[in-house]
Amino acid sequence: RILFRVIYVLIKNLSEPSVMDELKIEKSTYDAIAKAIHSDKSPVGIDAKKTHVLILEKLIQLEKRMKSIEEKLDKQAEQKS
Repeated sequence: RILFRVIYVLIKNLSEPSVMDELKIEKSTYDAIAKAIHSDKSPVGIDAKKTHVLILEKLIQLEKRMKSIEEKLDKQAEQKS
């Protein structure tokens, strides 16, 4: 969930003050994510492959949730017709 929020914020227009507030995450959450993707072997300090896998997994989860919501909304619309 946190990773998705970070991606969401990065995609939005960062000039909006309210969007900048979204970047604030709890230190414990930040530390957990940083620990999960850390790599001493990488020049930038993170494991790019692991980071991308985490991002893609969260996007897949989001896609599944959106599909489920869309299906429920379609059923509700059909019932109203």
